[in-house]
Amino acid sequence: MAIDGIGTSAATDAASATDKKKPKDIKDLDINEFLQIMIAELTNQDPLNPMDNTQLVQQIGSIREIAATDKLSTSLESVQTGQSLSTASALIGRKIQALSDDQENVEGIVERVTIDVDEDNPDKRTYRVHVDGKNIDLRNVREILPAD
Repeated sequence: MAIDGIGTSAATDAASATDKKKPKDIKDLDINEFLQIMIAELTNQDPLNPMDNTQLVQQIGSIREIAATDKLSTSLESVQTGQSLSTASALIGRKIQALSDDQENVEGIVERVTIDVDEDNPDKRTYRVHVDGKNIDLRNVREILPAD
């Protein structure tokens, strides 16, 4: 999607103010950045040569698509979080076979579950089960064994 008709650098300033680390493609903009650019475009357009209504409708449609995609992504992340926590907690008291963080085969009863939250990205979480003092990523559980 192209954005045309910006008479000044206000839109560029709005986009670069949100992230001075690296340039972004239009597909990498979040909803707030996109709205800032669109508002700057509408504010700074030439009154003698306003934006075509078709372009405006397309951009509003794009805003709705971005908002819907953002909401869907948030919902899916919440579902994944709930599913991972449910799966991990269901293993408490169950015998498993897994691969530990130090690449060692571990077999035993799951004692507890913990969630490690990344300090740099609080949305990134690692679900861990604990067996005989070993810390195991939930993704490394290889088999759920029958109880003895």
